Amino acid sequence: MTRLRGWLVTFGRFWWDFLVGDTPEVTVGVLAVLAITFALRHDGAAPDVLVPVAVAVLLAGSAWRATRRRPAPPAERHPPPPA
Repeated sequence: MTRLRGWLVTFGRFWWDFLVGDTPEVTVGVLAVLAITFALRHDGAAPDVLVPVAVAVLLAGSAWRATRRRPAPPAERHPPPPA
């Protein structure tokens, strides 16, 4: 039973890292788009337009956010040692 539990934990961690990774907001956004698309599946063309637009907005937002969180240059990360 311990081996099975270890395998399941490892498998779950892999999928968490693969799906969520560094940007959990993209995962939440994709799940929300899928839920809305599923809810609107009988409304005709609304899901056909929603998915590409939502994906473009999610990717643009993720890229914008990533460029705003740049690490500090190396000189600013570590102050010089005291003299």
